[in-house]
Amino acid sequence: MKTYNHLYQIVITLLAFPTTVWRQILRRNYVILTLLLALNFIAATPAMAANLSDDLLKQPATEIRVSLGNSANELKFEPNHLEFEAGKRYQLKLTNPSQLKHYFTAKDFADGIWTQKVEAGKVEIKGAIHELELKPGAEAEWVFVPLKSGTYGLRCPIPGHTEAGMTGEIAIKN
Repeated sequence: MKTYNHLYQIVITLLAFPTTVWRQILRRNYVILTLLLALNFIAATPAMAANLSDDLLKQPATEIRVSLGNSANELKFEPNHLEFEAGKRYQLKLTNPSQLKHYFTAKDFADGIWTQKVEAGKVEIKGAIHELELKPGAEAEWVFVPLKSGTYGLRCPIPGHTEAGMTGEIAIKN
């Protein structure tokens, strides 16, 4: 009851203010409320991102296999057209059965994904990856989630390989 009496006294006092004072009070309270809501949103964003990551990590990864070249040493990606769906987890298994080294280079594609890990040999790599080099007989695994839709170029930048047709396309759809 004491609280209600106190609030009653505040309301009675405020009603006696002229209109310009009311506008100042409302404007100040509006600014304070806006700041509080903004701070609440900022504080919630990392938590929401953490939940999203946890959900993504629980998804089974869809396995996609790509061969860089072949045993006849043809300069091509097999397949040379890859399609992914934004927000889904993938495990890209790369192999190089040829006697030449090759690169899996797709910088713009790599900028539009979240990489969970790249594993080559017995080493796991984390962070931003833009291209992978596979020596003859090498294998690598790239686990990622596409975030940004678009169509991206794929190529092997070793001199002569791109020109010989070692190119491809990666499409990310919503």
